[in-house]
Amino acid sequence: MFYAILAYHVEQTIQKMTPQEDAALMKDLLEINERLYREGALGPAARLDETRTACTLRGPGDGIVVDGPFAETKEQLLGLYVVDCATREDAVAIARDLRRVNPSAVYEIRPIVLFRPGVALSGT
Repeated sequence: MFYAILAYHVEQTIQKMTPQEDAALMKDLLEINERLYREGALGPAARLDETRTACTLRGPGDGIVVDGPFAETKEQLLGLYVVDCATREDAVAIARDLRRVNPSAVYEIRPIVLFRPGVALSGT
């Protein structure tokens, strides 16, 4: 089954990191990415740009485009991983690996279901 692991963090904390601190964090996270890739468990993974660069489409009809996500949260969604795991516990274990190297982040784990009636999403 595929799982999305959504990485939340206080964006200002990340922005205040020195280039060396950011590079060290990314090195540790990429080691986990490389291991998951070798194991055949890693799908798309992305580090998202700053929330100030985002826009949101909302409203009736064609909707309107407004700046930013405007979520009422302390943390912002800053990245995501798609992983192929046999069980939820396996996905949680991967999130724990990520948190081990980035302990101030919050990781949300969600099963991914395909939005096409009658078509199963296959993984593992």
